[in-house]
Amino acid sequence: MRENNGPTITDIVVKNDVAVGGLGFKVGDGVSNSKAWHLCENQGQKLAAATYLKNLTWRKIDEGVSKEFKDQLLRALLLVEQPLLKVLTEVFHIVVSADVVKQNSWPELVPDLRSAIQNSTLITNSAESNWNTINALTVLHALLRPFQYFLDPKLAKEPVPMQLEQISKEILVPLLSLFHQFVEKEIKVNTTRDGTEETEKTLLLISKCIYFAVRSHMPSSLAPLLPSVCHDLIDILGSLSFDYKATIESKYLMRLKTGKRSLQIFCALVTRHRKYSDKLMQRMIDSALNIVKHSKNISKLEFLQERIVSLAFDVISRVLETGPGWRLVAPHFSLLLETAIFPALVMNEKDITEWEEDADEFIRKNLPSDLDEVSGWKDDLFTARKSAINLLGVIAMSKGPPVRTSSTSSKRKKGEKNKGNSRHSSIGELLVLPFLSKFPIPSGNNETGNLNNYFGVLMGYGSLIDFLREQEPRHITNLVQMRLLPLYRSSVCLPYLMAPANWVLGELASCLPEEISADVYSSLLHALAVLDDGDTSCYPVRVSAAGAIAELLENEYLPPDWLPLLQVVIGRIGIDDEDSSVLFQLLSSVVEAGNENVAIHIPFIVSSLAGTISKCIPPNPEKPWPQMVEKGIAALAVIAQSWENSLSEESEDSSEKWASGRAAVGRSFSALLQQAWFTPAIPLKDDIDEVSTLSSINDASTLLRSIMLSVTESNAISKLKLPELLLLWANLIAEWNLWEESEDMSVFDCIQEVVSLQNRYKLKEFFVRPIPSPNQHVPKRSIIEGIGAFVSEAISQYPSAMWRACSCVHMLLTLPRDSVEIEGVMQSLAVAFSGVAFSRFNELQSKPCSQWKPLLLSLTSCYLCCPDLVERSLNKDVNGALEIWASELSKICSRSNEACPTMESEIRLIVMALAKIIERHVESGKPRDSLLEECFTSLMEASVRFKEIQEEEAEEDEDNGEVGSDEEEDDDDDDETDDDDDEDSEAEELEETEEEFLNRYAKVAVALEEGTVIEEEEDLDDQDGDDDEIELGYLKDVDLQKVVLSIFERYHPILIQGQPMPTEIYTSFVDSFPQFNLFFQKL
Repeated sequence: MRENNGPTITDIVVKNDVAVGGLGFKVGDGVSNSKAWHLCENQGQKLAAATYLKNLTWRKIDEGVSKEFKDQLLRALLLVEQPLLKVLTEVFHIVVSADVVKQNSWPELVPDLRSAIQNSTLITNSAESNWNTINALTVLHALLRPFQYFLDPKLAKEPVPMQLEQISKEILVPLLSLFHQFVEKEIKVNTTRDGTEETEKTLLLISKCIYFAVRSHMPSSLAPLLPSVCHDLIDILGSLSFDYKATIESKYLMRLKTGKRSLQIFCALVTRHRKYSDKLMQRMIDSALNIVKHSKNISKLEFLQERIVSLAFDVISRVLETGPGWRLVAPHFSLLLETAIFPALVMNEKDITEWEEDADEFIRKNLPSDLDEVSGWKDDLFTARKSAINLLGVIAMSKGPPVRTSSTSSKRKKGEKNKGNSRHSSIGELLVLPFLSKFPIPSGNNETGNLNNYFGVLMGYGSLIDFLREQEPRHITNLVQMRLLPLYRSSVCLPYLMAPANWVLGELASCLPEEISADVYSSLLHALAVLDDGDTSCYPVRVSAAGAIAELLENEYLPPDWLPLLQVVIGRIGIDDEDSSVLFQLLSSVVEAGNENVAIHIPFIVSSLAGTISKCIPPNPEKPWPQMVEKGIAALAVIAQSWENSLSEESEDSSEKWASGRAAVGRSFSALLQQAWFTPAIPLKDDIDEVSTLSSINDASTLLRSIMLSVTESNAISKLKLPELLLLWANLIAEWNLWEESEDMSVFDCIQEVVSLQNRYKLKEFFVRPIPSPNQHVPKRSIIEGIGAFVSEAISQYPSAMWRACSCVHMLLTLPRDSVEIEGVMQSLAVAFSGVAFSRFNELQSKPCSQWKPLLLSLTSCYLCCPDLVERSLNKDVNGALEIWASELSKICSRSNEACPTMESEIRLIVMALAKIIERHVESGKPRDSLLEECFTSLMEASVRFKEIQEEEAEEDEDNGEVGSDEEEDDDDDDETDDDDDEDSEAEELEETEEEFLNRYAKVAVALEEGTVIEEEEDLDDQDGDDDEIELGYLKDVDLQKVVLSIFERYHPILIQGQPMPTEIYTSFVDSFPQFNLFFQKL
């Protein structure tokens, strides 16, 4: 592992280089000699050396490490003090991942580590031992860490890795006797706080090792010992104390961590290893039930104690999802609900404190907007309340005993046994709903007990969403009208109950009966406008109401009058930054859902918001923008897009009605961007990426595009300060380097509109930078130069932007050229674009993918712009580059090629390029070669395809004029068919078995490794760009038939004579262009 002439890892560690000196040992001293570790007393130097070693190993691990280095590293790990152990363990993990997991090239590791553990201090009970037991177990833990996951995604059923089998058999299984011994002596005999810290640390490390060993796989040597292991883990859990009054000591924290890990082991066994866990479920459930009863004191427990309670709920949920587990848990449903689940849902002192001091955290933990389906297999709940909510949902969905549904007839035919007369009830309707209905709605804030309990009731309803969605609409109507809506009609404000009620209504939005939707919306609108109640903040109420209203709109509820909602939202924006952030999101949802119903109000909305936002923009452009500004501009971008969509749908008769509104929107956006960008002028320097405006450049691009769309006459351009705005914007995007942080394509839409504006009004700043007045800031680039820099970077760095970036190349290079100066700018752009496009194509040449075609076509536009310069530039960088491009361009013309062009504009571009290549090849005096023949054949094939497309489009235009009413009559039938297809496809997705899922993903993994699967972002981009015509500017007026005729007239003796013409291509070409047959007959 050597970098240039620098030292290898072995040099550094074995030959006493910097890192070794810092760690404090020399090879000559013998690493096994612990005295060597005291050579360096400077702890900081040791840590620095270890960190250096870690970074060096990470960089050079692919080059391999020597046996000597690995031996020294292992010995070092067994001796160093704890701060160094943590860093060196990371080094060990890097080496293990490469040499043990992937290559299995460290056969001495397991025997050496086993020997070290056997002879360590705690095992031998000797202080004179060279090896530290805690260090040795830490190494074992790091060794097992990679095996907690499946290692080969290409295998649908991955066997237990042989390395894991060896580690388990030779080290882990023998350690279990030590584990059992410590549990028996230190936990069952002594009190919970009498164990030594070293013992507790040992128990924790062994439990972590067990967890990693069984999380995905089950080593054969470990499986028979699971009953004994689980017995010890249950003993550990039984020793835990949830005495919230006691101070938790350092060593007891380890006991709690061991308990947490024990429950995670139970979860893993139930999830992954049912074959072994079914017989152990009874004891697991008993242990978990003993823990969850402490949920009544949840507000007084430390975080780790609460996490253990949460995991205990998760164990019960997992067990409940299994058939045998349901039979074990079902007898405890009632007791579990009353003594464990509901106490975890009830509001407590910690909730009140969090509501006031960190409302966002309260909302995140208790009123999640991304509530998933309840499931016993969740791993990301973390709090006792979330786990209790999930468990309650799982219980509610459980099947109960069968119940009779009809008693109309006491007689039945023989063999019909209860058929149609009974159904399975659910625990939700038999137990959960009746239990929650026992608690009355509080009538005032002074009823603390009732208020706290009803908060728990609302949390319980939130857990029943999946259950309620399966019930008849009348049950949901009754629940909403009797248990939720009365809270909004109370004479006393109940903010602690309104917030969870809003949340429940939002979750029920998808299944609310139509007859109560208006009442629900009215109640939520009331909650959205509620003001703080004295010292009690109502921010969570407003946030949850905003989220619920957004859910209603998303589920196609349309308010009869949109103005009251808009007035509430607009009125509160700017009063409080936290509220404003949420209200901006709601406003975006309202505008998207309202469409034409809201469009009439957009000029007023934009004017109000732009004024409010502009007041919050900091005067110093290098200061970060407040969230109010970023979220506000993002909301305005959504509004602008909706506004343009509405205008495009309006008829010409009503266009005057919207003209004044469009002008007003343009003025508001212009004033806002001027405030953001011109006061004071943004210093366009080398570190422009630090300027805050870049964080909203995509949204600002949408606003800028809207400004350009509002221009209907030339004098509006100067009034709106468009040249100045476009110059600054172009220089901003030229420095854009945040590709991985945003996938928004608004900049490309703006570029397209800038080109359109240039075609209409000929901005002088587009090609040439303006001459500045004294002391005025000078932009680095003209508008087109800034756009060009952005497009070049997009082609080079951002695969999913490839189609859009390459389409910009065509737009820019085919603009009209009115002067020599403009011609020079275009040539510079063409050379720059061709360089990055060919460089990117060259990287992908060995791996055919969807990016080939846009890159080849962008090179085509560059070549047509200035053939001489592009040819010289490409060949200067890569010898024969032009021939490579021309050959590949010819190949994609073949109908058998997957990248074969299908758009008229693509083929037009290719035909012109092939003609130019042929012309320059012949005129330069080069001999006839295979490239010339290939280009000529492709020219004919592309010409035929171009004519076919023109004829197909003509036929489609004729057909479109005749279908009209026939399509309308078929719409209903098509909709029904589509619905049926959707239902069928959904059923098919649901029917996929675990085995089918694993096989499918194994095939994908194999394809990815072989390089035959295109990246997801590329696929998405293909869908967006592959069917769009290329904007060819002045090239679209070129008569292709004349271009091809010119080539035949001048060069047909060279091109045709002696060439073995493919019969199919010749026949189709002459059939399409009979007049060209003459050239073939002359030879």
